[in-house]
Amino acid sequence: MNPRWNHLVIRAALAAAAATGAAAQATDDPPPTLKVGFAKQDITPDPTQRDVWLAGYGQNRKAKGIHDPLFARVLTLHDGQRRIGLVSVDLIGFMYPDTKQVRAQAAKVGLEFEYILVAATHNHEGPDTMGLWGPSPVRSGVDRPWLDGVIVQIVQALGEAVAAEAPAVARYGTARSEELLHDSRLPIVKDDVLRTVRWFHPDGRPLAGLVQWNCHPENMGSKNQQITADFCWATVRDLETAWECPVVYVTGALGGLMSAPEGLLKGRAGHPLREGDFEFAEVYGAAVADLAKRADAQAQPLTLTPLAAFAKPIALPLSNPTYKLLKAVGVLKRDAFEDTGDPYRFGPVTIRGDLKVAVETEVAYLRLGELHVAAIPGELYPELVNGRYQEPVEPNVDFPDAPLEEPLLKLLPGDKVLILGLANDEIGYIIPKRQWDDKAPFAYGRDKNQYGEINSVGPEAAPVIHRVLADRIAEARAASQPADR
Repeated sequence: MNPRWNHLVIRAALAAAAATGAAAQATDDPPPTLKVGFAKQDITPDPTQRDVWLAGYGQNRKAKGIHDPLFARVLTLHDGQRRIGLVSVDLIGFMYPDTKQVRAQAAKVGLEFEYILVAATHNHEGPDTMGLWGPSPVRSGVDRPWLDGVIVQIVQALGEAVAAEAPAVARYGTARSEELLHDSRLPIVKDDVLRTVRWFHPDGRPLAGLVQWNCHPENMGSKNQQITADFCWATVRDLETAWECPVVYVTGALGGLMSAPEGLLKGRAGHPLREGDFEFAEVYGAAVADLAKRADAQAQPLTLTPLAAFAKPIALPLSNPTYKLLKAVGVLKRDAFEDTGDPYRFGPVTIRGDLKVAVETEVAYLRLGELHVAAIPGELYPELVNGRYQEPVEPNVDFPDAPLEEPLLKLLPGDKVLILGLANDEIGYIIPKRQWDDKAPFAYGRDKNQYGEINSVGPEAAPVIHRVLADRIAEARAASQPADR
């Protein structure tokens, strides 16, 4: 890939967009209320040319081939004054320092955005982008030159989407399917709502679509050595055929731990499908697409203007001893700050292991007309979305008296919502504090703790993130008051 060539492509895209705008003004037509653009870039690394360490499960899982390509898919929305970019990548996570690089490089080449959001699907069958799954526990699996190239490709796609922007109208739909989710951690709670947005040209022709679902893309399991987007590739394929437009897949609340149920779906030969089978990924992806079609069939018109974004970098307490150790040995390459106890106040950068520390991340609220978007930087537990907390609290949890976090569906000021997990970062599991269970005796009569805490920054993640999201929503309300009077 030639970054200079990409730079020239973006410049050409901007020139084309400017020419289109000038032509529209020449006709004296009023500017469109909303414009939407789409573009995508193939970001698949070539395992015959470089070592590709597959993410998830354990170390030393090296890719041997490619089953289906990985993409960065981009939607841009422009209301005549502000432009917002939504990016989805078929990766395990896209870390906050890399998100900041996307924004900086986009600005450097002249792309004007109010806000750019980069969300990962949490694909367990693509390259390690975090550092946890290299050839050994103390060697990062991140291929930095490849990942730097992905950043360039995302910026290129943003420019191409801007150039492709066209007037659009939208509609929003939902559908439920509890049976398409398996929860492997007690208590059993799911966000079983699939959410869709579709955009159309004013004359009714399809323009683009988006689907948000709440399941780990891990159907292929720990033995697979083929690069794939897991079930998401089949979901996008089927919807693009049915909807006759490009489609973006985004992940919602998949902590807790949401996966595809084995044995429920049958293969072409009539046998139950299980982890590690490409037919399982394909059939499950098709089932998710069918659920999205059902949501779209009952969708309602959606006003998406005006556009506004309210985001804040925060210092999130990091208490996970394994993460702290991996940072100390250079596997996790993130700055650590002395924890001040205030998420809005950063202490100095530190390498001391005896201090309470925090990492920088971001929480955002997007108000897109009638659509309310929560952008959460990790794997959100479904209870934190719908408030289905276990009552009374399970005995032996670590913080039985912790206040319950206000569920997102109550925090968000409307019923048309998107919950974007792994948005701008991947900090791991975001667990209700009252469910945190890392010390014996363990909840549910278990002789060891459940899976979850080992891949979380710590028990303060959920309370802090919910507080910050509530602050951003309050900020949005305050900003709208003059216009509302």
